[in-house]
Amino acid sequence: MILVGELSLWVALLMAVWAATVSFAGGHMRRGDLIESGERALYATLAMVVLASLGLWTALLTHDFSIKYVASFTSANLPKVYTITAFWGGQSGSLLFWALILSIYTAITLWTNRTRNRELMPYVAGTLALILIFFLATICLGSNPFQRLDWIPPDGRGLNPQLQNPGMAIHPPNLYLGYVGTSIPFAFAIAALLTRRLDAEWLAAVRRWALLAWFFNTVGIILGMWWAYVELGWGG
Repeated sequence: MILVGELSLWVALLMAVWAATVSFAGGHMRRGDLIESGERALYATLAMVVLASLGLWTALLTHDFSIKYVASFTSANLPKVYTITAFWGGQSGSLLFWALILSIYTAITLWTNRTRNRELMPYVAGTLALILIFFLATICLGSNPFQRLDWIPPDGRGLNPQLQNPGMAIHPPNLYLGYVGTSIPFAFAIAALLTRRLDAEWLAAVRRWALLAWFFNTVGIILGMWWAYVELGWGG
């Protein structure tokens, strides 16, 4: 599963590149086959990112200390809840978590707009694919969570004690859900500019996404304040 996860990252990157290319080309040339191909490629990107995420979680839960990320942020005696949340405890895992949420949001956007806003959707899909390309390329080329160590340590270094708090399980995911959610209104805004459809139609399409992002960011910031107070005593 771990090897499958690592390979899935590269396939996801290729799928995202294809999706961006054919989506913009399909929108420009008004070719439905290219537009459909781009949307299918983004669904495939989601599947590959899910596989990669399952691969990393498998490595964390099985304590595969041959992987640098696992050895850096977990240990054999780390409680399981913090072993799971170590997924976003470091840079590589956080980037993968970001890509996972973005690919899920992208698939939901494509599915809910499969019969609406069809003039905008090729550019929405292309823009979201470009964002995915950035994160997936960063993961694959610069911050791979599946990087192997030259030797296998007997135990990992464990998670930072300040991160061993219930806030670690709920604060970062809420912020990610909020920050990543802003990508959807952004993509619709780019699509509206490219198609010169600057009426209120695209605003209606993103209203719920904007409210969702606002909600999760608000919850995440409030939880962050509570976490900082109980862990570090800020504001006491």
